[in-house]
Amino acid sequence: MSLSLRSFAFAAVALPLALTAVPSFSQASEKGNPEASRIVAIGGTVTEVLYALGAGDRVIARDSTSSYPVEVLAKPDVGYMRALSSEGILSQKPDLILSEDGAGPADVIGIFKASEVPMVIIDTPPQADAISRKIEDIGAAVGLSEKAKALADDVEAGLAALKSDVAAVGTKKRVLFVLSTAGGRIMAAGKDTEAGAIIELAGGVNAAADVAGYKPLSDEAVISAAPDVVLTMQRGDHAATADEIFALPAFQSTPAAASRALISMDGLYLIGFGPRTPAAGRELASQLYPEVVKP
Repeated sequence: MSLSLRSFAFAAVALPLALTAVPSFSQASEKGNPEASRIVAIGGTVTEVLYALGAGDRVIARDSTSSYPVEVLAKPDVGYMRALSSEGILSQKPDLILSEDGAGPADVIGIFKASEVPMVIIDTPPQADAISRKIEDIGAAVGLSEKAKALADDVEAGLAALKSDVAAVGTKKRVLFVLSTAGGRIMAAGKDTEAGAIIELAGGVNAAADVAGYKPLSDEAVISAAPDVVLTMQRGDHAATADEIFALPAFQSTPAAASRALISMDGLYLIGFGPRTPAAGRELASQLYPEVVKP
């Protein structure tokens, strides 16, 4: 996973801004443990895929970014995926640790890698065309390759249908994803982010594509970005109302403020890049272009 919003959005109400990259140990080619019955799932999309494959009953604990489906919230929480404790996870006596890349800290990941517990780390690039591989890697790690292939095919079909519908869009809208407005400081999503990718998937133009990653924007940069629509998450510390967004000086002269165009969606759903991504992309597209793309 790139340094991405995924880690921020999935924690729902506790979303620390961990903006330092964590080394990625890509191990998706390892065998994992096909017979695993005590899986610790780290990363909201990993957990969501496990449940979609019918392996939810094999998940014994999850990290705080794992908020979907709702029944996973009853499982023990081993902490935020970038601030894991080896003791907390190993005390669960797992027979497989399955994690998105970007988990950490690095020394804790090193402990897991050196332990006798199998660990598989799944590559999670912020790209729609990488979802199928992600699903199939997770399926292979838990012995559910056939189910994973079927799920991946369904996702591919959904993405293809969305792409076809979005192709009918004429003038594309400029969309600015706002992560936070704490203290009046606007943190936005640039290129190489899940937020930027979902905007493009939905037929929009990322208004902050001139920057990379999640970066603070000056008022001048926001004005220059000229967003037609502001996109935010709808829960946790990063939620914001139209009144709050468009009261900020940076937004008051933008096209978005003129029409009070604000879209808010659940973070994991919006930028998880998992099984629900075709539906999330379609929902966003239908709000951007209601006359062209139907829910």
